[in-house]
Amino acid sequence: MAAEDPPPPQVEERPEKPTLKTIARRTGLAVATVSRALADAPDLRTDTKALVRRVADELGYVPNRAGLRLRTGRTQVISLVMSTEHDMMNNTARLISSLAGTLRETPFHLNVSYFFPGEDALRSIQHIVEMGLADAVIFNQTQPADPRVAWLMAQRFPFATHGRTHWAGQHAWADFDNRAFGAIAVHKLARAGRRRIVVIAPPLNQNYAQDMVAGVMQAGAETGAEVRVLPDVSSDAASAVVQAGMALALAEGVDGLVCASTNSAMASVAALEAHGLRLGREIDLVAKEAIPFLTLFRREIIAIREDVARAGSVLARAAIRAIREPEALPLQDLEVPQDDQDH
Repeated sequence: MAAEDPPPPQVEERPEKPTLKTIARRTGLAVATVSRALADAPDLRTDTKALVRRVADELGYVPNRAGLRLRTGRTQVISLVMSTEHDMMNNTARLISSLAGTLRETPFHLNVSYFFPGEDALRSIQHIVEMGLADAVIFNQTQPADPRVAWLMAQRFPFATHGRTHWAGQHAWADFDNRAFGAIAVHKLARAGRRRIVVIAPPLNQNYAQDMVAGVMQAGAETGAEVRVLPDVSSDAASAVVQAGMALALAEGVDGLVCASTNSAMASVAALEAHGLRLGREIDLVAKEAIPFLTLFRREIIAIREDVARAGSVLARAAIRAIREPEALPLQDLEVPQDDQDH
């Protein structure tokens, strides 16, 4: 005899959704003060805003964004727009974490949007702006004359970029000095006696790739090392593509390697070890990383740290400033790596 089906679980009635009035009653403040505190009004005391946010969190208060937009014209959303191709295990994950953490103590929320290979990156930005989905946008992989930057400046819409452009003096950005990184990498290899150096650069249409190439070439001229960029392979390429490109380079007697990403460095190590070479003996490798990992993978790798968390924090604050103070000077930050001459 089949057992009877158990009765469905009882659905508990949800308590009434908290409102500004609920927070006002709990804090003893006026509704208008609560509203301004949640909007991070600059003339309110810090402890008052902290009290209101704490009580709002305890009550599970969620603002009505449709109503907020009608009242203020704002969404309190900042949208991060990324390519699906980007290196999620490294730079992107750290960037998202830092952005979200910085926005946590503000009224703004982070929304992450993606565009796919072959899609128009500008169209993704235009959709967000034209549909009123965010108060500001943040994006990376900038080109020197980036059409997204040109369009957003023409629209006077708040934005910040992870990377610079030809118009870097006119908009908010955070960047790593990739020209300095490239120069430091080649100088380290040259001091280790390496004279035939190959570079796995980012896609060359991007601004930071061009900066990096300029740095390695300048250092090559200064040290007398032969430096060349590996053709048809980028630091964003699949591991199999990097390994195939490196196999050809190693057959030509390369003894030094510069990589712009963790993934390309690991793929290169697989290629050189398959070729019978040993790091620190027949060949040296310098790579950039956002998370301390590469020296755990192979202690002989010469790793240079990029503080992507710093960039994320700057970008979040830069976007907020662009929203609230559109006439103020844009917030900008350049992280410059130092050559410690350890190698």
